[in-house]
Amino acid sequence: MIFLYIALGALGVFLAVILIRGALFTPKTFPVTQSEPVEFDKNAAVSALQQLVRCKTVSYYDKSAEDDEEFRKLIDLLPSLYPHVFRVCSFDKISDRALLFRWEGKKHDAPTVLMAHFDVVPVNADQWEKDPFCGEIENGVLWGRGTLDTKVTMNSALFSANTLIERGFVPEQDLYFAFSGQEEVNGEGASLIVDWFEAHGVTPGFVLDEGGGVVEKVFPGVKAPCGVIGIAEKGMVNLTLSVDSNGGHASAPKPHTPVGILSRACCAVENHPFPMHVTAPAAAMFDTLGRHSTFLYRVIFANFGIFKGILDSMGKSKGGEINALLRTTVAFTQMKGSQAPNVIPPRATMTANLRLNPKDTMESAKAYVESVINDPNVTVTIDGGMNPSRISTLDCDGWRKVSAAVAETWTGCLVAPYLMVQCSDCRHYGRISDRVYRFSAMDLTAEERATIHGNNERIRLAALEKSVEFYLRLIQSC
Repeated sequence: MIFLYIALGALGVFLAVILIRGALFTPKTFPVTQSEPVEFDKNAAVSALQQLVRCKTVSYYDKSAEDDEEFRKLIDLLPSLYPHVFRVCSFDKISDRALLFRWEGKKHDAPTVLMAHFDVVPVNADQWEKDPFCGEIENGVLWGRGTLDTKVTMNSALFSANTLIERGFVPEQDLYFAFSGQEEVNGEGASLIVDWFEAHGVTPGFVLDEGGGVVEKVFPGVKAPCGVIGIAEKGMVNLTLSVDSNGGHASAPKPHTPVGILSRACCAVENHPFPMHVTAPAAAMFDTLGRHSTFLYRVIFANFGIFKGILDSMGKSKGGEINALLRTTVAFTQMKGSQAPNVIPPRATMTANLRLNPKDTMESAKAYVESVINDPNVTVTIDGGMNPSRISTLDCDGWRKVSAAVAETWTGCLVAPYLMVQCSDCRHYGRISDRVYRFSAMDLTAEERATIHGNNERIRLAALEKSVEFYLRLIQSC
């Protein structure tokens, strides 16, 4: 009986400790800065974005499908849309539709680089409610491909600079605007700009590209809007699984056909997810937003070492955004077999798209998939990809400037770092900086986010105006 009392006593102490730690896991305090009102010509900002959207700058992996004239049209528009930028800033056209502006500051040792891309993904016009390139405004909403991804931030950055130059503002440090016209097809433009920086001995104070945004209901137990800023991004690799056979007529099949063998391999991989790895970006997000969550979640995140198994199991069973932060994910997306329904294929293939946790590489992911499949009949090959990005620091002026501009623009939002699960051009900047941040300066609903790369892409004018406000604040801090 005494051992039962001891066990119950130990359990009571254990529960008390984790509950106390949860109670003490409260939001960190930071100095409160008063945000000054920001004034600018809102109609002109909207008009400029409309004109950019009307340029059909669609990029394709098949270059012959692209319309070079539409890209030239957009580039030729820039001097009339942002005349003060062209009056003061140097402007270079680099190969692969890369554009680089330099606004000379008072100092030159820690320049800021603001990025965006002006190419867009293809559209299925017959599935849109409006012409995808109309740039039409209806009920306070601007329609068109690129309104969110990412002509909006290109316009906001240049329009803000144009406004400040007209007012006589000069940044403390040099400021570069680096734009790519081939981001959607993994073009070399951004990489060539980084080459230019290396050749000219430029080391950025910080870099800002597309990424997170101001969103709601993305973190368990948190009701307030969250301004999430990516400090790293997952890698990506396409794996091709293939099985070869002698083919033959489907009337006398062997026990397992190439398609059947691949199906078994697919199930094996899906039933054995990659191990969970809580890397620095995810840990920083949990430590920041977890403190603003409900008490139950605060207990979990304050005692993460004890409860991480619960989060791991939830991720494996439900998937979703939190799961994507914790592990390498696998999505089987394509399968090819026979050209006829009554013929066994001599070769069957299946493609898996993997998004790599920072703990993994393309080669280690391939090795894990092979070990899970454990079938000599299945060949696994890498068919393009990239390793995870460098993880950026939070202890620098760049992070503080970006996070302060977010907090001042969207009053009441919780600013937190996170791991970006998509890929972007700024991954190339890991060669020259560990101060690369990913934030798309917009507040978007889940429905609006779903239109990115989808049908009916559009932006509320109020969100567009906030985007300009953000860049005005950020640039004035640089």
